[in-house]
Amino acid sequence: MQGLRRCSNDVVHLDLTTPTPATTNSSTTSSSSSLSIDVEESTEARIQRLISEHPVIIFTRSSCCMCHVMKKLLATIGVNPTVIELDDHEITALPDATRTPAVFIGGSSVGGLESLVALHVSGHLVPKLVQVGALWV
Repeated sequence: MQGLRRCSNDVVHLDLTTPTPATTNSSTTSSSSSLSIDVEESTEARIQRLISEHPVIIFTRSSCCMCHVMKKLLATIGVNPTVIELDDHEITALPDATRTPAVFIGGSSVGGLESLVALHVSGHLVPKLVQVGALWV
């Protein structure tokens, strides 16, 4: 499958770079995921679309252990985030030069692990997740 590669049970690796026209179809979709890629989109546009389509999304590198901690924290609250592994050249397409792992909730950047934990400890994480429809209490 061009553009989508399953890395583990809950992580999908997306090749977000614009492929060459000779090797692509008009779109690629994973049968086990609702993620799709329109080959006409730029990497930046794909990332922005993914951020807007998913209430909670984490962008990470394959070697990042902090993403695991983010997923566990969100899972203990009852949220199953979308996790996208980016290649080094794709990370530069993240909005505002965001570092990885980066979590976006309701289309807004929360930041990294420290910011997510701070939001949780302050008591603002659960209300934010409820507000964007990622959690029902």
